Amino acid sequence: MTPDEVIKRLEAPLSLRRRVGYVTVALAGLLGSGIVGVLWATEPGLPPRTKVAFGVLVAIGLAWTVFGAWAVTRRAPLFARDRVVAGWLGVAAWLLFTAGALVVTTLRHRVEPGLLVVVLVLGGVALLRLRAVRRGRAALLRRKEQLSGGS
Repeated sequence: MTPDEVIKRLEAPLSLRRRVGYVTVALAGLLGSGIVGVLWATEPGLPPRTKVAFGVLVAIGLAWTVFGAWAVTRRAPLFARDRVVAGWLGVAAWLLFTAGALVVTTLRHRVEPGLLVVVLVLGGVALLRLRAVRRGRAALLRRKEQLSGGS
């Protein structure tokens, strides 16, 4: 593949497969938020910790909905920016989940060891994934720069 072909391929907009994937992410986030929101609205006597948990779940679902809509509406090439944004969203969702879990465990006055393990594993996965996609984007941009400079 010649440098011009690589540049042309890198500057292409999202493929149909990726667009369908992001629409699916957006709809899944919206559906999840909607179901939790309806449950939250129709259950009158929920304890505060459950309300906090539902709020966190709704916020996470809506964030994925906004991300999916953002990615699908981009006309310019993303150069893996979508993956970096998704990585940051994963870290933010983990932080929201962790904050919600802390509130719930604080209200219960005890920390469950299983919850601690889940929080740490999710955080580790989110942070490792973010690191990997940021490195991948940086390598892609360096390669684009090399190819642009050489042609």
